[in-house]
Amino acid sequence: MPSESSVRWPECNCLALRQAARHVTQFYDQYLASTGLRTTQFSILAKLKGLGPMTINALARELVMDRTTLGRTMLPLERDGLMAIKDGILDRRSKELAVTKAGTERLQRAAKLWVEAQKEFEERFGARRASDLRGLLGEVVSCELEKPASGSTRQRQQTRARL
Repeated sequence: MPSESSVRWPECNCLALRQAARHVTQFYDQYLASTGLRTTQFSILAKLKGLGPMTINALARELVMDRTTLGRTMLPLERDGLMAIKDGILDRRSKELAVTKAGTERLQRAAKLWVEAQKEFEERFGARRASDLRGLLGEVVSCELEKPASGSTRQRQQTRARL
């Protein structure tokens, strides 16, 4: 096991991504504060509004979010009447999430502030760099990163090459 002194923190991809995510989230949260929504809640409402009603598992996949974390994050949205949990259309045993009228109204107010935050971010960071960053982050999300059950990445690649 590596000692703490052998870990090169400036080279830690996870730490760098998490710090950047927190920094940008705090920036957007400042813009959305007057709506009572946090960036994570705004994202939930925006995805649901854009894609329509869906199960919590489907929404968690769309947001690349753990189901239990999503469940905790959406509790205030349900409590405040911004989203509803209804019986599924195809399977009454399943539950579907949907944005309510109040949620749509709040989302519309928040979207105007999100546009301001987006413009300000791109002004400070650079529109081209922001676009490139979104592209790179999309590639990160698409990259297979689950830990293999056994064997290294190199071993898996060698095995695939032989097949």
